[in-house]
Amino acid sequence: MNLRAYWRFVVVVRHFLPLGLSYARDRNRFLLFGRSRDVTPEQRRRRAGRLLDSLLTLGPTFIKLGQLLSTRPDILPPEYIDEFAQLQDRVPPAPWDEARTVLEDELGPVDEAFDDFEDEAISGASLGQVYRAEVDGDAVAVKIRRPGIEDLVEADLRAIRWSLPILMYFVGETRSFSLETLADEFSKTIREEMDYGREAEMLTEIRGNFADNDRIRIPGVVETHSTNRVLTMEYLPGTKINDVEELDELSVDRTQLAETLQRSYLQMIIDDGVFHADPHPGNLAVQSDGTLVFYDFGMSGRVDPFVQDRIVDFYAAVASQDIDAILDALIEMGTLSPEADRQVMGEVMELAIADARGEDLEQYRVQQIIQQVEDTIYEFPLRLPANLALVLRVATVVEGVCVTLDPDFDFITVATEYLREEGHIAAGAKQYARDRADEVRDAAESMVRVPPKLESALDRIEREDLHVRADIEDSDGVLERMTRRLILGMILASGTLSTALLYAASTVEATAIAGVGTLAVAGVTYLSFRRSKGLRATPQFTRQSMRQREAADDAGYASSYGPDDE
Repeated sequence: MNLRAYWRFVVVVRHFLPLGLSYARDRNRFLLFGRSRDVTPEQRRRRAGRLLDSLLTLGPTFIKLGQLLSTRPDILPPEYIDEFAQLQDRVPPAPWDEARTVLEDELGPVDEAFDDFEDEAISGASLGQVYRAEVDGDAVAVKIRRPGIEDLVEADLRAIRWSLPILMYFVGETRSFSLETLADEFSKTIREEMDYGREAEMLTEIRGNFADNDRIRIPGVVETHSTNRVLTMEYLPGTKINDVEELDELSVDRTQLAETLQRSYLQMIIDDGVFHADPHPGNLAVQSDGTLVFYDFGMSGRVDPFVQDRIVDFYAAVASQDIDAILDALIEMGTLSPEADRQVMGEVMELAIADARGEDLEQYRVQQIIQQVEDTIYEFPLRLPANLALVLRVATVVEGVCVTLDPDFDFITVATEYLREEGHIAAGAKQYARDRADEVRDAAESMVRVPPKLESALDRIEREDLHVRADIEDSDGVLERMTRRLILGMILASGTLSTALLYAASTVEATAIAGVGTLAVAGVTYLSFRRSKGLRATPQFTRQSMRQREAADDAGYASSYGPDDE
């Protein structure tokens, strides 16, 4: 195992080192020194493509790593997020003989465990593959863990852990903490996804939450034929959700289907607290009567009540276009740094809403708002809670699927109606009333407490016994720099006067020494003012820069796709 891990470490370094050197040169042109380099969105997109190729070459573990990275805008720039979002977990299945060994180790001879078993996989993924079979006359789907995947994943996880110190040097200190926590998160996530026992539990719980909803089907687990390495489920065929032509042939109401999909995820995230976290079209199907079918619960997550409440606040704020409330919700969720410039972030939110809405003020998309937030998260680095990162990504992917079904789909109207029906908005109004009542009570108590304190303060003033202490906070070092410049100016002035007096009344040598010292002080003073540009904060997002960025992105996409790619 160790030898395999060492070899994988060498292979990983060989793939990632050239890209790491490029990142290091972005910070210092000559690696150890030199000015930083500007990287254009197009250069980032090319690098993201090369990194994606490396992930695909390195195999299953790194494909999963790429999928997780696509949910972490606090670590990668938006160009990488866009590229990795296209990463599909679809790889050729392992040979049947190898898969059969795993199956029989878990359930015994195939002929005895199943009435019928088709040995050609109907789906292949990086960690497992799915076959069609029959149990007691019922059609089932059998998901088998890929042979030998455990040893490969463990070797890759060790290689990733050993690579972290090298990688942290290239990315700098700002994202080192996020990368280290990402490694821990990834180790936990991929081990959970290989545990089919956990997947069965999550699937069963989510299926129970939708038991009364006849618009949604989730396959049931055949417990007698399921273990930690084999998961046998009810077989539910259907049409892929983004196959709009076939859906039209089936006369499926695509607008209704999009609403069903959106409402199902709102229920999972806001009400149930447990959700299917991989909603790409390959995991969503539609039956002939319009019923929505969910597949593959290996990637799933939970949301704690605090985050659920903040998500409700966020949706309500977006619906009412309350910029301050949007920022407050994002800060409380941990997706936005409290130190971020609220004015700059307010402009980002205004742009997101203005760019996304049409003539009707309700016609805008949360996906675009979240995308702007993800871009900003990268510019203001912070760590995202793991499941919240999944929630953000799920929101964008689901909204994209809904728009594929119905280009005019109004996400906000559906979300607002759902929140109103479930009582979340009404509850918010009640909470608002309670908060205002608390404020009135606190104000009344203050009115009682303040007069005695005011009288005591006035007595001290009358006795000339009042002392005031002021602590000046200078986090940017402005006062320190001003003081330094003032002192340098005084030294320069006295040095100039001394040099003039020595020139008139003393020797040339004494004058030269004084003159050299004065020139040195003058040079230091000049440099201190040259660095004064740092006192002016240049916002990383302005209306003009956002327009230039969007224009550059559009040009890049236009050059990447030809007319036949549609």
